[in-house]
Amino acid sequence: MLTVENIVKEYSSNPILAGITFLVNKRDRIALVGKNGAGKTTLLRMIAGEETPTSGHISKDTDLRIGYLPQQMIHNEGTTLREEVDTVRDKQDPKSVGQMERVLIGLGFERTDFDRPCNEFSGGWRMRIELAKILLQQPDLLLLDEPTNHLDIESIQWLEEWLQTAPCAAIIVSHDRAFIDNVTNRTIEISLGRIYDYNVPYSQFVTLRQERHEQQVRAYENQQKMIKDTEEFIERFRYKATKSVQVQSRIKQLNKLERLEVDLEDNSRLRMKFPPAPRSGDFPVIADDVKKAFGSHIVFDHVTFTIRRGEKVAFVGKNGEGKTTLVRCIMNELTDYTGTLKIGHNVKIGYFAQNQASLLDGELTVFDTIDRVATGDIRTRIKDILGAFMFGGEAIDKRVKVLSGGERSRLAMIRLLLEPVNLLILDEPTNHLDMRSKDVLKEALQAFDGTVILVSHDRDFLDGIVSKVYEFGGGKVHEHLGGIYDWLRYKKSDIRDDADKAIDLALQKPTTNSQETKAKSQEPTSGAADYAAQKAKAAELRKAQKAVAQAEEDISRLEQEILDIEQVLAEVEGQSPENFEKYNRLKRDLEHRMYEWELLSEQLAEIE
Repeated sequence: MLTVENIVKEYSSNPILAGITFLVNKRDRIALVGKNGAGKTTLLRMIAGEETPTSGHISKDTDLRIGYLPQQMIHNEGTTLREEVDTVRDKQDPKSVGQMERVLIGLGFERTDFDRPCNEFSGGWRMRIELAKILLQQPDLLLLDEPTNHLDIESIQWLEEWLQTAPCAAIIVSHDRAFIDNVTNRTIEISLGRIYDYNVPYSQFVTLRQERHEQQVRAYENQQKMIKDTEEFIERFRYKATKSVQVQSRIKQLNKLERLEVDLEDNSRLRMKFPPAPRSGDFPVIADDVKKAFGSHIVFDHVTFTIRRGEKVAFVGKNGEGKTTLVRCIMNELTDYTGTLKIGHNVKIGYFAQNQASLLDGELTVFDTIDRVATGDIRTRIKDILGAFMFGGEAIDKRVKVLSGGERSRLAMIRLLLEPVNLLILDEPTNHLDMRSKDVLKEALQAFDGTVILVSHDRDFLDGIVSKVYEFGGGKVHEHLGGIYDWLRYKKSDIRDDADKAIDLALQKPTTNSQETKAKSQEPTSGAADYAAQKAKAAELRKAQKAVAQAEEDISRLEQEILDIEQVLAEVEGQSPENFEKYNRLKRDLEHRMYEWELLSEQLAEIE
């Protein structure tokens, strides 16, 4: 389908990608991962044809259709939602109108939105318009760069289901762990300009990645010892005529030696704590029959709840259902609501909103911005904390006014983490954070002894933090006890039923009564469906068998290569560093492939 061969990409002689090579096959669902700035977006742009490599080339099937969703898009103006999406619809297909409406409704649009001008939609909703256009084009290869950033939980789940059944390959860049874990079957990591290709889903990659890092460290330490020993030999015998040949030989060996590198230490292990929360009253937030409307549009009504001291809760629901609006009411930014919102005794609020970054002093440096609010021992770790939020090296000396919007948001988040408060209200805090930074924030929130309100669509981030979920929808706010996945399990059937009803209504199809639905559910599966299911399972079985056989072949080859080099090492004195490096590399490759074989064998057994 597509071949990336020996791609090199440089900016101002600074290599971003160094000799990248891999294949993309049909039905590959690839998670493209790596630290921010590793080159993920650059690689997607080159595959999409929007950027050219410094050297190397990308080969594509002549009829390959690529659908590319970038992070930043240029939107057409002057068209309605229906007109914009209609530009990519197959007008020869009588079913295409229904498909268009199903995709739009699945992504969260209402039928009343179809005739609204595109320029009335916010940036997040415009991203959904572009995504809808791409999905309707039915490409052979999808390139998705952070597709979940502006989607709510229900739309993310719909997109997951679509990707799981779509007959296309996909390369996905995302910091949403749950999303890529649910849709990928292969993981490619970019690190230090190179790639590491794992034929496993993301969750299994995480384990393999940790093992590889440990192997890197061991190989690096072994090489450093060899270098030290060689340098000591050179220094000891540098001026002895009888050893001059050997000294010169060792010098040449060191000059030719390819120095091993270790990926930068993952700062997600950094333990970062909020300052102790000052004690507040027992009930930091009490809402009693709150109603908010914009003109004739009622956002929510009859909202009544109590948040107790120390509780960590989530506000969830579709975009536009009032989550941020209620937060702004709590913050007293909106006051024209009815009912009562009471903030408890001695409550000190730390608030993170999308405009939080604009409140920073543009003349201060990144370091000074944090240094001015840090207290106690944490002041000695400011550089580590900044590094965990992607402000490493010279970035700490940049002035705030030259930072991008995303960088300012991350800096505002760090600043908030260091202020002594007892009620944290965070509105979509993870949109500009990578996985490492989210881990740091998540651990800090878990350990925080105050009260937390989180507005977020990131299931993995919410999991383990919140113990109560407030669901916004239909002008109401419903309380659910338990964590985010407890709520999702509760909602799963309701979400599917509601989506089906919405689609039926949008397509003006009559809904069946409960008896008809029950009768249909009890009808036997058609022969065609049985055949399709059997065919799909057979294809999956063949793929799994082929993967296991290839792994076994690779293991045999690596074992033989190791035996061959062990014989050389045993027979020849004064081995070159290259032979030791090759031996260590082969051992690492064998360990890695053996682990993959175990995983693949388990997958095969499950299919069989």
